[in-house]
Amino acid sequence: MPIFALSIIFQVALVVHIVKTGRSTTWIWIVVMLPFAGSVAYLLVEVLPELAGSRTGRNAQRKMQSIVNPDKAVKQAAFNYSITDSVETSMRLAEEWLAKGMFGEAKAMYEKSLKGIHQTDPHIMYGLARSEFGLKNFGAVRSVMDDLIRHNPDFKNAEAHLLYARALAELNETSAAQHEFEALEAYFPGPEASYWFGMFLKAQGRERDSQEQFKKILEKAKVSGRHYHSYHKKWLKLAKQEYTG
Repeated sequence: MPIFALSIIFQVALVVHIVKTGRSTTWIWIVVMLPFAGSVAYLLVEVLPELAGSRTGRNAQRKMQSIVNPDKAVKQAAFNYSITDSVETSMRLAEEWLAKGMFGEAKAMYEKSLKGIHQTDPHIMYGLARSEFGLKNFGAVRSVMDDLIRHNPDFKNAEAHLLYARALAELNETSAAQHEFEALEAYFPGPEASYWFGMFLKAQGRERDSQEQFKKILEKAKVSGRHYHSYHKKWLKLAKQEYTG
C-alpha cells in the first residue's frame, strides 16, 4: 500500500480518536492541516502522557503488573527500604501497603516518618489519615486532618478534602459533613465527590436530594466524551446503580 494512503488512514484514525475521547476539536485541524507534524504533536502531547503518566495509565500498568506479578511493587519497595531507611523509601512502602489494603502496616510506617523536619509534612499526614480511614478509625482521621490544616494552611488537595468530608459523615457530624461536601462540589475534578455526597444524603434519609445528586452525575456524563467515561468508569457505574429515576 502506498505511503500516502497509509498516512491518510493514520490521520483518519487519529481524528476518530480525538472525537471519541472528547478532546478539543482544535486537534482535528492540526492533524489535518499539518499531517506529519500535527500527528506527532498529538501523540506526544495527548496520547503518550496519558498512557505513561496519567492516573488511568498508571492504573492500567498497576493492573497488568498485579496479574503478572501481584507482589512485585511491594517487594521492590520493601527491598529499597531495607537498603536505605529514609522518609522517601518509607513513604513508598507505605503507599504500596495502602494499595494492598494493609492499613495497619501503612499506619505504622507513616507514624514512624512523622518526626524531625517531617513532623508536620502534609503528604505524610495525609497518608496516615488514609490509613486510619482504612482501619475505620474515623475520629483519628478527623484529628489528623485537623492537625494537617493547622500546620499547613496552604495545603490544597481535593482527595484529602473528600476524605475529611467522608470521615465527618461516618462520625454522624451531619452539618459539618454537608458543609464540606458542598464545598467539594464547587471544584472536585470528576464525579467521585458528588457520588459520596449522594450516598451521604441517602444515609440521612434524604432520598430526593440523593437522587438529584446521582441524576446530576449521569447528566454530566451524557454530554462528556469517551475519555471522561473511561476515566470515571467506576463512579459513573455506581451512580447509575443508585439512580432510580
